[in-house]
Amino acid sequence: MEKEENNYMELENSFYHELHKYSWDEEESSIFAKTQQDVKRALAKERIDIEDFKALISPAAEPYLDLMAIKANRLTKRRFGKTIQMYVPLYVSNYCTNYCVYCGFNCHNQILRKKLTPEQVLEEIEVLKKWGFRHLLLVSGEAEKLTNATYYEEIIRTVRPHFAQISLEVQPLDIEEYKRVGDAGVSAVYVYQETYNENTYPGFHPKGKKHNFRYRLETPDRCAIAGITKVGIGALLGLQNWRTDSLFTARHLLYLEKTYWQTRYSISLPRLRPHVGSFMPHDPINDHQMVQLIMAFRLLDPEVEISLSTRESSLFRDMAMRIGVTTMSAASSTEPGGYATHNEELEQFSINDGRSVEEVTAAIKSCGYQPVWKDWDSWLQK
Repeated sequence: MEKEENNYMELENSFYHELHKYSWDEEESSIFAKTQQDVKRALAKERIDIEDFKALISPAAEPYLDLMAIKANRLTKRRFGKTIQMYVPLYVSNYCTNYCVYCGFNCHNQILRKKLTPEQVLEEIEVLKKWGFRHLLLVSGEAEKLTNATYYEEIIRTVRPHFAQISLEVQPLDIEEYKRVGDAGVSAVYVYQETYNENTYPGFHPKGKKHNFRYRLETPDRCAIAGITKVGIGALLGLQNWRTDSLFTARHLLYLEKTYWQTRYSISLPRLRPHVGSFMPHDPINDHQMVQLIMAFRLLDPEVEISLSTRESSLFRDMAMRIGVTTMSAASSTEPGGYATHNEELEQFSINDGRSVEEVTAAIKSCGYQPVWKDWDSWLQK
């Protein structure tokens, strides 16, 4: 706890303090109180605010999805063109000390555990390089005694010569640790709050360091302070009311953009997927609602990257690139060592889009879009 308290002292103006200005129940009620007139008013604006965002994610907006789609498509093409940036996740470990009730890696699930060595990582990336990937996302379960910043540094330096961009999705780190992985070659860090409801959060995370709501919530602040180029945030849709969690995700995004304006940002919208265990979504989001949410985020922020993983079906992903999504994975494996040697017992969750890289890129091109394998080189920003 001492390390965490030191971080709290450094972040007196973090989003944790901003969050406490709002009541979860009052914010939820304000979304459902929005009317069709509020939706029309939002759609008439060139740039919407947070109240307009509430209207666009409310039930009142459901009859206006076609109009939202036209505007979202226009705004996305204006900023990103007709391109989809490609990335691939590489799971380096599924050891985890957390007890997240919705996750296949949770420490009480009886699954095989594996931590990749640098040599095993090199076997994985030989496969990924042949598929054409230049953007790698390193993913790990949260077990800091086994997979700490020193381990990540070693893996990052191992893969750095082979990829133009390296991103990280692991346990929250301290500011100095983020500086270390940044110096090693990481250009982006993704960390998801899962739910912004502080009262119910402990019930989903009863054990492990992830139980600490505040420490996790302040992670994007620490990343930006450490100089990480891009930070990705999001909520796990289905844990709580998806509209309310998405509203707080939007508030978080606007706070970060205002406070750390030199940092780029990304939004992910993961839905709960089947995994080892029996947890069922509290408030599942259907396809129409997911479309509504993607478009609302695009109208709120024409500059933000919106990522969609293989959690979603092929049909949904092919459609989503037309309404605001800018970044996609392909041929993903959620198991450590899953590209060189497949073993379902190591998976975190089941993927939904099982197409090959060639099939995904062909689908992107058939929709009139261009897959982008290399966006920029991090050394250009030094």
